[in-house]
Amino acid sequence: MYRTHSCGALTASDINTEVTLSGWVQKSRDKGFMIWIDLRDRYGLTQLIFDEERTATDLMEKAKNLGREFVIQITGTVIERQSKNPNMNTGAIEVLVSELTILNEAKTPPFTIEDTTDGGEDLRMKYRYLDIRRNPVKENLLFRHKVSMEVRKYLSDDGFVDVETPYLIKSTPEGARDFLVPSRMNQGQFYALPQSPQTFKQLLMIGGLDKYFQIVKCFRDEDLRADRQPEFTQIDCEMAFVEQEDVFNAVEPVMRGVFEEFTERAVTPSPFPRIAYADAMLKYGTDKPDLRNPIEIVDVSDVFGRDDVEFKAFKG
Repeated sequence: MYRTHSCGALTASDINTEVTLSGWVQKSRDKGFMIWIDLRDRYGLTQLIFDEERTATDLMEKAKNLGREFVIQITGTVIERQSKNPNMNTGAIEVLVSELTILNEAKTPPFTIEDTTDGGEDLRMKYRYLDIRRNPVKENLLFRHKVSMEVRKYLSDDGFVDVETPYLIKSTPEGARDFLVPSRMNQGQFYALPQSPQTFKQLLMIGGLDKYFQIVKCFRDEDLRADRQPEFTQIDCEMAFVEQEDVFNAVEPVMRGVFEEFTERAVTPSPFPRIAYADAMLKYGTDKPDLRNPIEIVDVSDVFGRDDVEFKAFKG
């Protein structure tokens, strides 16, 4: 057994318990007669202590050689921490180590594995596996997981079926160019990556799956835009035997439920306000207006375009 507890689980109620932990060395503080190690995993930090009065000499020497991001396993006894840290879940305890196993040594990382790091974006992308260990990136991944699970819950409870469709398909004439993948088995021929999962909606509808959804990758070989990348993820919902109102009634509870779950605030008004496409283009000049901006476009061509008004910009 590599661990009995995670590094974020131990509290004062575990004092005098023998535990085994595994994780990464966050930092080491060597005072000569005493060494503190912050051990990190996905769940949090636990402070380890090596004390020359209570720790064997060979174990103290082994602890002195631990570097940042070493992967280690320890066994020890949970004791009360003299200087408690109220900002940590495990701030009331520390573990007096009796056994230490180095599972994997590590080179000094090129940037600090901290919430606010000294690594630039290019460097962090090069060592992405190190960047993922940082709390902001880890929390984003966990948050995305929670949101997708909430979406799946709402849609599944409403009778939608999650269907996985192929990534390698025949090229289809859609709005952008396809990404092409050469076929090893069929020389000179290519697969295309789907621009959107709607390619298969007709098959599923005709096949009798009247409600299905996917949280799925889409691929488009086109120039970058502010809201579009070469690959992106979308929630695709398809329904048969429905009218426009049925679509609104299916999607709005999902949107409302997800936002209320993760913002912990009521989403108002209910139902969502609706605006016709023609009105949106006339008032805002876009079919996806930001209604937080109160400024609207007003058509004054009737005023400034009259013959008795000399204002060429409008008159022409």
